[in-house]
Amino acid sequence: MEKICWANTDDFEQSEFVIIGIPDESQSHALRKGTEEAPFKIRQISNLRDSFERDGKISLGRPFQGSEKKVYDFGNITRSQIENIYDKISASSKIPISIGGDHSITRQIINALAKKHGKISLVYFDAHPDFVSSMTNYYGSVVNDVLSNIEIISSIQIGIRTPEQEELDNINKFNLEVITPFDIQEQGIKQVTNSILNKLGDKVYISFDMDCVDPAYAPGVSVPVPMGLSSTDTVYLLKEIAKKGIVGMDVMEVCPSFDVKDRTSHLASRIISEVIYSSGET
Repeated sequence: MEKICWANTDDFEQSEFVIIGIPDESQSHALRKGTEEAPFKIRQISNLRDSFERDGKISLGRPFQGSEKKVYDFGNITRSQIENIYDKISASSKIPISIGGDHSITRQIINALAKKHGKISLVYFDAHPDFVSSMTNYYGSVVNDVLSNIEIISSIQIGIRTPEQEELDNINKFNLEVITPFDIQEQGIKQVTNSILNKLGDKVYISFDMDCVDPAYAPGVSVPVPMGLSSTDTVYLLKEIAKKGIVGMDVMEVCPSFDVKDRTSHLASRIISEVIYSSGET
């Protein structure tokens, strides 16, 4: 299996970050299919576009800032393996970066990580709130399904722009803060970032659905929605949150078969690198 280009150690015990692919879309209801291909494609594109050969040696197109971090690519796992694998990662105090797959996978990851970390501050990047409660255990009910393991007062949704009425009702019921792309336009990225950082607790998990980004930058997603975040604003927010420190992250819903010149997979690779290299930096 091709490893992501950001992996720089073959020793799990030595690593600080662990990349895990979860090629499963069994709990997606999207008309567009193919998110199970994302772990392979993101790794492939990372090596094609984010690494370069110079004088017979491989050089990475790495972020401008951030110190070297030890990154191990665990390979792919099945949905049924999530609990055991994440227990192992948690026991070793490493930070998992997961590549899906459909967004319902996040439910199992958070529920596994909460066994060590307790209630988590969830930063949920998505075009959709995924806060359906009339149905459970699918990609549209993720936030509802993890309520017992997140701290609502220190959690936030970013990029939301197409909620159903049921989801709006649940957002209001639980007083979950939501930042839309229009809020960023009105307030500015710096002010929004500061408000996010002031809200978060000390155990932060980032769940990142690529459809939070505008389709102009990320067309290859399972449920694209216009008027999303720019790629630059998105990565700026992620870098600043990562500097605060995270207990884990996932990148979900890349749909390679609907991509344009692999630009969504390439952006996903860059997002992963920026979060890793920014994490814990002050």
